[in-house]
Amino acid sequence: MAETLESLGQLKDALAAAQNPPAEGAEPSAVEPEAVVLRERQVDQFGRAYATGKRKNAIARVWLKPGTGAITVNGKDLETYFARPVLRMIINQPFQVTTREEQFDIYCTVVGGGLSGQAGAVRHGISKALSDFEPALRPALKKVGFLTRDSRVVERKKYGKAKARRSFQFSKR
Repeated sequence: MAETLESLGQLKDALAAAQNPPAEGAEPSAVEPEAVVLRERQVDQFGRAYATGKRKNAIARVWLKPGTGAITVNGKDLETYFARPVLRMIINQPFQVTTREEQFDIYCTVVGGGLSGQAGAVRHGISKALSDFEPALRPALKKVGFLTRDSRVVERKKYGKAKARRSFQFSKR
């Protein structure tokens, strides 16, 4: 399973590793370039790529088309909907990894969950839409783990417990 990036430094290292091929003296990779079969480009009649991203209880429907880099979430600007810079950084990570900043317009609708889960769902949807629009970007996105749906969800509460695992406070007397 792909590792999770927790800082901009790790994202920078992953980006550098994806862009710089190994030296000529290094051993060749297990997969030959000729053996790699690219997927087919999937766009609708308007030239947009569509994908669905999921994270926790949030579901994002994402449409991606060539443009100036405008991102609209539920009819609002990205800075308005996601006010925290960390959430905006999460959403822009697929563009940084593939060096496609400000080349695509994104329109998405998000339902369910909180803002953190919604940002993760939008990132997942953008990554899938990018790989549908430009299949050559898929290996770079897959290497950093953006195409994998993060399946961690909140554990349900059990009876006889205060929360999922926390017991009630013990009273000796």
